[in-house]
Amino acid sequence: MEIATEHGAHPHLLQNYSRAPITIVRGEGVELIDEHGNRYIDLVAGIAVAALGHCHPEITRAIAEQAATLVHCSNLYMHEPAGKLATKLAELSGFDRVFFCNSGAEANEAAIKMARKFAHRNGQAHRKTIVYCTDSFHGRTLGALAATDSAKYKEGFDPLPEGFRITPFNDIVSLEQAIDRDTAAFIVEPVQGESGVNVADREFLQAARALCDKHGALLIYDEIQCGLGRLGTNFAFETYNVKPDAFTLAKSLANGLPIGALVMRGPCAEALKPGDHGTTFGGSPIPCAAALRHLELREELDLNAHVHRVGTKFLGELRALAEDYPEFFGPPRGMGLMLGLPVKEPEQAQAFVDEARDRHLLINAAGHNTLRFIPPLIITEEQISEAFSRLRKAVAQIGP
Repeated sequence: MEIATEHGAHPHLLQNYSRAPITIVRGEGVELIDEHGNRYIDLVAGIAVAALGHCHPEITRAIAEQAATLVHCSNLYMHEPAGKLATKLAELSGFDRVFFCNSGAEANEAAIKMARKFAHRNGQAHRKTIVYCTDSFHGRTLGALAATDSAKYKEGFDPLPEGFRITPFNDIVSLEQAIDRDTAAFIVEPVQGESGVNVADREFLQAARALCDKHGALLIYDEIQCGLGRLGTNFAFETYNVKPDAFTLAKSLANGLPIGALVMRGPCAEALKPGDHGTTFGGSPIPCAAALRHLELREELDLNAHVHRVGTKFLGELRALAEDYPEFFGPPRGMGLMLGLPVKEPEQAQAFVDEARDRHLLINAAGHNTLRFIPPLIITEEQISEAFSRLRKAVAQIGP
């Protein structure tokens, strides 16, 4: 068995990740199991991926059945799983067309290309600018990285693509100046994940919708982390009741298999024609079969109602923790099961992560100073209580 070293390293894997010093060998529901048989309550969920938990038997069955039928089919041909999944997403969202790829970054790359091609096809070749927000994260490919506000992710990769303009998150006055006749699209995360669970104001998204309509630009939501039930609605735009022209999905869509999606409505859904964009593996049968079963199970489990219920308990536990340790934490923020707890001394965030792991609880630090909680959506109230029992012991260990 390949075991992680003390610092989570491996002699032959590229050292581009900071890994914890454990090796995970199995997953069951809300728990991960390491090579020694230790069971960890997982409040990271593969970074908001395992919405239905690890190795859900119905997802596993869908994968196995599809693998025994058709593993891959070139996009030169139609296959049933992609068609069924596209129809399901269209029915749930009320949007018109779906493009499948392999990841969130790819979905955002497709969104950027779609926006510029849409302007081009409409005879507006001047309309090229993509407006994005401070503290955003849209991916690590060059186009998505150009729309990401992070100097550390960009360092050493210059020159990045041109035609991107940054504007402060939740600042309507600045947004009014940023969106103009040259804007192809404004891309925004309704809830920013990687920068520490920053929640968009409804008024900010309403203003974005109005400004895009006024200037003829597209409004694109990056729902890669905050979509598919994490806020307690199928899609984040439903939580805000502010509809974009397109939105992107990935992470939890296939509950662990690689897939991304660009979902479009109206005229922009016809912007990309044969040859404009493509991918070899995007929309492959197995991830599509897993994603379809995931969406079906969401309805069967009434998962949105569950997220509202357990999310309320989770937020209450975070508030109580922050009130009991005001020297460590600020007020929590977020919605549903996408929650953040600010740490007043940023360098302590990782210490809390490490102490929690020693107590068989997996949490994550995001942004500059935030503990991020994005557990499987199936987590129970009892599991939340046990998780906070372990977290409180970790905090007490660091405390005075």
